[in-house]
Amino acid sequence: MKDTTVDSVKLIDIPKIKDVRGNLSVVEKDIIPYNIKRVYYLYDVPSDAYRGGHAHKNLYQFLIPLSGSFDVILKDGKNTKTITLNKPDKGLLIVPGIWRELENFSSGSVCLVLASEEYDEADYIYDFQDFTTMKSI
Repeated sequence: MKDTTVDSVKLIDIPKIKDVRGNLSVVEKDIIPYNIKRVYYLYDVPSDAYRGGHAHKNLYQFLIPLSGSFDVILKDGKNTKTITLNKPDKGLLIVPGIWRELENFSSGSVCLVLASEEYDEADYIYDFQDFTTMKSI
């Protein structure tokens, strides 16, 4: 976890099959570097609400904006990067050891999350000071 930086986070193109009837995008084995063990999504998030506010010790996440847009603020203890997700054929791969916050949700936005592990409370770091301490060890 110590070596991960905001530059370890990747914006990945999801293959898009164009069709006059509508586009189709597929996330398969070559898109993300792990097996998906948990899928969840955020929706009906008020525009002034804030989600996230934590880091993971071992969990990888792939965030896809299925509808609308939102900002993902990434922190590694030294640097901060903000990425706006607003295209359903682009996903954000967040590696372990990165603090994340989600905000500025547009009306009707939906954020799909493909996670590498099932929910485990022990994998979460909720205190930013604890996070920065762990990153420096």
